[in-house]
Order: sequence, then C-alpha cells, then structure tokens
Amino acid sequence: MTRVAAIDCGTNSIRLLVADADPATGELVDLDRRMTIVRLGQGVDRTGRLAQEALDRTFAACREYAAVIKEHGAERVRFVATSASRDAENRDEFVRGVLDILGVEPEVISGDQEAEFSFTGATKELTGRDDLAKPYLVVDIGGGSTEFVVGTDRVEAARSVDVGCVRMTERHLVRDGVVTDPPAPEQLDAIRADIESALDLAERTVPLKEARTLVGLAGSVTTVAAIALDLDVYDSQAIHHARIPYQRVSAIVDRLTRATHDERAAIPVMHPGRADVIASGALVLLAIMDRVGAREVVVSEHDILDGIGWSIARARPVASERSEGGSEGPPTTLRRKTS
Repeated sequence: MTRVAAIDCGTNSIRLLVADADPATGELVDLDRRMTIVRLGQGVDRTGRLAQEALDRTFAACREYAAVIKEHGAERVRFVATSASRDAENRDEFVRGVLDILGVEPEVISGDQEAEFSFTGATKELTGRDDLAKPYLVVDIGGGSTEFVVGTDRVEAARSVDVGCVRMTERHLVRDGVVTDPPAPEQLDAIRADIESALDLAERTVPLKEARTLVGLAGSVTTVAAIALDLDVYDSQAIHHARIPYQRVSAIVDRLTRATHDERAAIPVMHPGRADVIASGALVLLAIMDRVGAREVVVSEHDILDGIGWSIARARPVASERSEGGSEGPPTTLRRKTS
C-alpha cells in the first residue's frame, strides 16, 4: 500500500483526500477527506484574474492541508487545479504560492483531463451493478465549468463547458456586487439560456442522449440530494449512490430560485459558502436532466478527487526529479523545496 494525498482545487472549493492506495488494484482506503470553500474563482469571469483575497483564502487552506499531509505521512502528493486557474491571467502567482506551501507544483489540467478523472472516480464502484444500465453519463457541475463524460468501463467521449454555479451566479445574478435576492425571472431565463447553449456545445462531442444512467457529482448535486433526502445534517454515506427522481429535483430548483439568501442558508444541510450559488448549480442539473430525458440522477460522493487518488496509485513512482511534461502527465512524486 502507498499512502497518497490528492488535492482538487476548483473554482469554488479546495478538497483533500489522504488515502492508502493499492497500486495493483487502485483501491483507496480513506484516512482523511475534507473540503474548504475558498471561492478561488471570485470575479475571474469578469476580470480574467484571480483576486488577491481569493488567493489568500486558498493559500490558508493549503497551509492547513500541508499539516494534515505531514501528520499522515503521505508519500506521494498530487495537486490538480481546474477551471478558475485555467482561465486566470495571473495563474503563475497561484502556482508559485502552492509550490511554496506544499512543495508540489499544481497541475493546471485541461477540461478533458478533468472529465476523465471525474469519470474514473465516479464509476469505479459501479462496476458489476446490474441495476444501473450502461453507458453512464457522468456530469461534474463545478463552480466555473461542467464536465460531461459518456462511457462504459472507460471514457468514450468527454467535453468541458463553461457553465458552473459560481460563473452563472456572477454573470447573471450579481448587481452592484450583491447577489439578487431572490433572482428575478429574467435573470433565471438568462442563466437557462446560457446553460442550453452550453448543452448544445457539449452535445457536439458527447452523445448525451445515448446514456442510460445519469451520475451527478460535486457540491451542487450532493446538496440537492441532501435536501431531497430531508437530512437534518449532511450525511455523505446517505447521499452516496442515492437516486433522486426528476420530480424531486424540479421541486427543489423551484424552492431554491424563489428563496432569499437567508432562507437558503437556513436549510440544515446548506454549507454557508454555497447558499448564494446553489440555485445556479441546481438549474444546471435540472437542465441536464431535461436534455437527456433522465428520470433520476444517481449521486456520487466519489468524483474527481478519487480519480486523482487512483491516478497516483496507478502511476509509476518518480525518484526525485520533476519531469518536463509529456503525454503521460506530470509525475506524482515531486521534490520538496527546502527552506
């Protein structure tokens, strides 16, 4: 067994998984799994840059994670950064900060790479289940982008499009620096129009309607599931592989889009950092279900983070030197800087 640490830094949150991994089977045994909402993508859609306060929040989380990784004695670390850091002009500042704190260089991956990690993480446990028909459509609704992946035992088609809960909120619901409370009908229509255009784009590459099982990932989906299950506290075990019917998702979207910020924040399972963006994320989920004709969504708590973890388990260790790129991706063992 190899002790690994996987970090996924997205537009809205940064997450850590420390696990014991079996390189032969790819099996992961969780030791620590945590999430911090840092809103790294704050203002990126408008300015094209990572805000200093967003970088400060992210670096503070990285310091916390560095202590956890050291405590558990992880042998190999992989840090993957997604939509916000792909889009930002000043992403070099982000890369330098992470390297200084964690001693590993973040891999600013492409949308297609992000999609492959998400598919692997979400579907590995579904193998052998005869109650879920293939092919799967895995959708990872993030803060800045949404990944669509169709496949059976491997990825057959994938596409990343620029609609996510933070991007849609900032683009359409923010007025004078404040999120509209509750959203006006014309604002919701504008979000829906953006989502439909993105679905048209995704469908050029990914045969969305050929999928037989819709698998939903990430915080917007898991929050909708927690609400649908009427949970008093967030319970990842209850949420993992829950099957939420279309009618329930539709009712929750209606509730969230009519609610004020305080009403959304008062929902017991709502993370404080998600209350202002959950309506947009739920709208993305409902539009996907409409487009593919899905009667339900299978919710997975295992996603890109687990895919990153499995990639570390499968990869050949690198002795001490950082490689210079290559089609197989960066190494998962990186030389730590000395102070």
